[in-house]
Amino acid sequence: MILRMLLVLSFFPAVQVTDKILVKQPHLLVAYHHEVVNLPCNYIYDKTPTEFRASLHMGKHKAHEVCSVYVNGTHKPWISSSEDFSCHVDFDNKTVMFRLWNMSIFQTDFYFCKIEFMYPPPYFSSELNNGTFISVTEKDVCPTLGTSEPPKPFWPVVAALCVFAFYSMLITVAFCNCWLKSKKNRILHSDYMNMTPRRPGPIKKHQPYAPTRDYAAYRS
Repeated sequence: MILRMLLVLSFFPAVQVTDKILVKQPHLLVAYHHEVVNLPCNYIYDKTPTEFRASLHMGKHKAHEVCSVYVNGTHKPWISSSEDFSCHVDFDNKTVMFRLWNMSIFQTDFYFCKIEFMYPPPYFSSELNNGTFISVTEKDVCPTLGTSEPPKPFWPVVAALCVFAFYSMLITVAFCNCWLKSKKNRILHSDYMNMTPRRPGPIKKHQPYAPTRDYAAYRS
């Protein structure tokens, strides 16, 4: 009886329950607000499936599915994302790249990749891993030392101001010179002159000194 059961079971293919999909993700990603975040999910599997699904989940409990892609060898890949995320997916035989953009600081959390192989059977799903912590921060108004952009050149501004000051001074000097010449010409070519003749007064003759004493009587 036992021999017959062994013979019957030998006709069924053995299912390899030890097959696993290993997924590796970076532990930490830091991105600025509104920048593109590239999250690679590298997976290792011996076979190449013709139908599989890759998805990205947010939160420790993986309750919120952010983005997913369904790949079928005979159809165009179908990409979907949640309303509060903008997502695109690139993939090959070893990596699924999730590209997220327009992320806010409130979306800072753990993100987990999940790979599912659907065909050919049997169905396999990736094991749980530690995920990737994505930290979204606001862009600094004053960049820190070492990461700041080179300051804009200051000398062109100074040169432009010097040229402007020189031309202003030149125009001022020319205006003053023209004003002085015009004033001098108005004085020399004035139509009004004082033509009133001068009237000479009576000529006073100074009499020599004459004594008042009668010298004729004195002589007599």
